[in-house]
Amino acid sequence: MSAFPANCLDTIDVLVLAGGLGTRIRPVLGDTPKLLAPVAGRTYLDHLLDWLERFGPRRVVLALGYRADAISAHLARHERVTMTIDVVVEPQPLGTAGAIRFARPRLCSDPVLVLNGDSFADVDLCKFCDCHRKARTAGTILCATVEDAGRYGRVRINDRGAVVGFVEKDAAFRGEALVNAGMYFLSAALLDTITSGTATSLEKEVFERLPPGSLAAFAECGNFIDIGTPESLAQAAALFGGDKL
Repeated sequence: MSAFPANCLDTIDVLVLAGGLGTRIRPVLGDTPKLLAPVAGRTYLDHLLDWLERFGPRRVVLALGYRADAISAHLARHERVTMTIDVVVEPQPLGTAGAIRFARPRLCSDPVLVLNGDSFADVDLCKFCDCHRKARTAGTILCATVEDAGRYGRVRINDRGAVVGFVEKDAAFRGEALVNAGMYFLSAALLDTITSGTATSLEKEVFERLPPGSLAAFAECGNFIDIGTPESLAQAAALFGGDKL
């Protein structure tokens, strides 16, 4: 994987959304939460935190739900020296927007880097952050180009890098397209808007209802993988096993 500059996120909180039940991958993992999925000899969480550590965040908040006890126990056995790991545990599955609302009191920076805990994108977070700051938008979405976009909702952007629309997931769709990679820089103002509302889905009930021009896109994304299915988890082993983060 690429070599990245360090410490560009030293003043930015990171929120990892990992409260889902993981039903799609339960046949493989059993009662193991997705963050502790074994990938190339280590847990996915360890790979993810190692990668984040390259950019220097001092604080990572894990929004947990299913088997939060197992994840907390793992963290206690593998303490991080360079960053604080904070844990919030949802009382029940709250959805992506609901998880942000629940974790909002723990988030102090502006913006906050938010990422889905069951996907990984090889991206230069420094460039991504710089894109967000220059765009001056409420949020910036990381987008990835995938060869078969039928599994994903597609993102439409204009030639200025602004998000102009979303296309629903369509299993019948065939071909390459730009998709939401599940990683965002969100302003404190947008986080407050989410907190004051009742939305459960960040993508459907927040992003798709924002006024035009509210979101920018950053499309300089390398390897992108969703570990939420048995097939993609196997692909993740090849990705992380071939080149340590």
